Amino acid sequence: MKKAHSFHIPVMGIGFTIDTPLKVAQYGMDSVISLVDDILLEKLRKMYSEKFEIPYKEITDKIDDFRAKRITSYLNLISDLTDKKFELLKNVTAEKSDELRNYINMLPDSSKIKDEFKKLTSKEFNFSEVKKWAVKNLVKGSIDVNIMTKVDKDNYIKNEKLPIEYNDAHAALRGFVNSKLNSSVVLSAGMNPRLYSYMGQFDDFFPKADGSFNKRIILKVSDYKSALIQGKFLAKKGLWVSEYRIESGLNCGGHAFATNGYLLGPVLAEFKEKREELRSSIEEQLNKELTNQGRTISETPLTIKITAQGGVGTQEEHEFLIDQYQLDSVGWGTPFLLVPEATTVDEKTLDKLTKAKEKDLYLSDISPLGIPFNNLRDNTKDIEKETNINNGRPGSACPKKFVALNKEFKEKGMCTASRKYQHLKIKELDKQGLSLEEYQVEFNKIIEKSCTCVGLGTSALLAYGLDTKVEGKGVSVCPGPNMAYYSDVMSLANITDHIYGRDNMISRDDRPNFFIKELHIYIDYLKNKLEELKKSVTKKEEKYLLTFTNNMKEGISYYKNMFCELKHTFEDIKEVVMNELDKSEVTLSLIKVEIENLSMKNQQIAAGCHI
Repeated sequence: MKKAHSFHIPVMGIGFTIDTPLKVAQYGMDSVISLVDDILLEKLRKMYSEKFEIPYKEITDKIDDFRAKRITSYLNLISDLTDKKFELLKNVTAEKSDELRNYINMLPDSSKIKDEFKKLTSKEFNFSEVKKWAVKNLVKGSIDVNIMTKVDKDNYIKNEKLPIEYNDAHAALRGFVNSKLNSSVVLSAGMNPRLYSYMGQFDDFFPKADGSFNKRIILKVSDYKSALIQGKFLAKKGLWVSEYRIESGLNCGGHAFATNGYLLGPVLAEFKEKREELRSSIEEQLNKELTNQGRTISETPLTIKITAQGGVGTQEEHEFLIDQYQLDSVGWGTPFLLVPEATTVDEKTLDKLTKAKEKDLYLSDISPLGIPFNNLRDNTKDIEKETNINNGRPGSACPKKFVALNKEFKEKGMCTASRKYQHLKIKELDKQGLSLEEYQVEFNKIIEKSCTCVGLGTSALLAYGLDTKVEGKGVSVCPGPNMAYYSDVMSLANITDHIYGRDNMISRDDRPNFFIKELHIYIDYLKNKLEELKKSVTKKEEKYLLTFTNNMKEGISYYKNMFCELKHTFEDIKEVVMNELDKSEVTLSLIKVEIENLSMKNQQIAAGCHI
C-alpha cells in the first residue's frame, strides 16, 4: 500500500482524534480513532449526520449489541464522508484546485508525486490531464482505530452477566470488523489473550493469496521481547501483525509504560537487527496454523512495518529515525494537539496547552487503570476533582463506567475514580489505625484518581458546542513532555512544513534532543521509584531497581557509541549530548550504590542487627 507521508498521527486521548481522519485523510495522512467511548461516537454521528444532511436514526442502549453497532455506524459515516472529500479533491476544476494544491504542498519535498505534479503543471495547468493524474496517483490516508486491550469491562443486563463477546473491547473489535473500513486496529496497553483469541473468529483478519488483508493488526509495543511474544501468540491463532508500532516508554502522551529501563534507541536498534528474524519466525508459526485451519496461505512472503513514536520534535530527529532504523513511519502526536485543522480540542484547553512549560507537564497517578499517566497540571477535570475533595465528596459520579474494572467491593466492577469506590476505600482506611502521616499518604493515593474516561472525551463535546449535561465540562488532557517546546496554535500546513524541515514551529532554543529528554525522564522515574521503596524494599523490588538501572546504563553506552560514530547528523548538539550522557552515567552509578546500600541495610535488619 502506497503512503503519501512519512508520519502518522497516533490516537490521542479518547476525543482528541475522534474525527481526525475526516480532517486529514484526504491529504494522504494516516490517523487513529479511539473506540473507548461509543456514547461520544454516537453524539458525533448525530452531529455530522445533521451537518451533511444524512438520515440519522439513534442507536440507543436498549438495542441489542448497541456498542458494536454504534461503532460500526460511526466508522462507516467517517469512511463515507472522507471518501467524498477525497473524490472532490481529485475532481480538479478551475474553481476547486486549492485542495489539490494543499495536498501537494504538504507532501515531503522528496516525494515522487510532488515532483511529478510540478513537471505536469510546469508549462500549463491542463485540468483534464491533472484530474487523470490525480485519480491515478493520489492516495487517501488510512482511517485506523485503537482498542486499549485491558479496557474490556464485563457488561450486564440488569444482574445477568452477558457473554464475553459483549465485553467492551470485544464489542469494539466487532464494531470495527463489521465496518466498511479497509484499515488497521491498533492494539495497545498490553496483552489480552481472550480478545486475541476472539479476533480469530473474523475472516477479515486472515491473509488472501496475494498477501493482502481486509483488516490489519497493528501492535503497539515498548520492546522487542513483547513484540515477539505477542506476535507469536497471535500467529498461533492464524493472525498476522502487519505493523509493530514502538512507543517510547515514558516520553509519550497518555499512559506511560517504563519498560524496565529500556531506552528507545537500543530498542529500535534491536528491531532493526532482528526485523527479518521477527518476520520469518512468526510467518512460519502463522503458516502452520493457517494450514491446520485449512485457510489460504499467502503466495508471497508477508510484510511487516516497523514504526516509532514518542517525543520526536524536529525534522532532523524525524529523518534520523527513518534512516538510522529503517522505519516505515514516525508518529507525531503531542504537537498535533495544537493543530485545530487536525485534532479536536476546546479553546480553553488549547490555550492551556500553548502556555504549558516543563513544570506543567508531569507523570501522574491519576489514571484509574493504575498506570502512570502523562498529565497537564491544573486541567479543568483535575480542578473539578479538587473541588469535590474540598467539598468533602471525593470521586466522580462515574456516568460512563468504561474503566469500572476494580472488583474489590462489587462483582460488576467499579472505577477507582468513582465516588462510590473512594467512599468505601476511605471507610476501609479509617479502620486501619494508621498514624496521621501514614493515613494522609494512603488517603492521597485514593483521591488522586481522576475520571479520565469522561474527561478525555469531553473536549470534543465542548469544541462542537454539544450537550455536556451528563459529562460535565471538565477536560482531562494527556500531552507528552514535548508540549513544553511548542507555544503556538498551528495550521496543518505549519505542522507539515515543520515535520519536513521547511519551517520551524518550536518556540524555544533550549529543547533537548529527544533521546536525552527520554533519558532524563527515565532517571527521574527511577529516583521516584527508589524513594517510594526506601522504607521497605523486597528482594523482587530490589532486583527490579537494579535491572532498571543496568538497562539504562547499557542504553547510555549505546548512545555514546552511536553519537560518536554519527557523521553529518546532530553535529551542532553532539558535544552537549555527550556531556549529558556522561552526567547521566554518574547519576546512575550513584543510584546503583544507593540501591545496593539499601539492600545491605535490609539484610542486616532481617538478620537481627541494629544499624
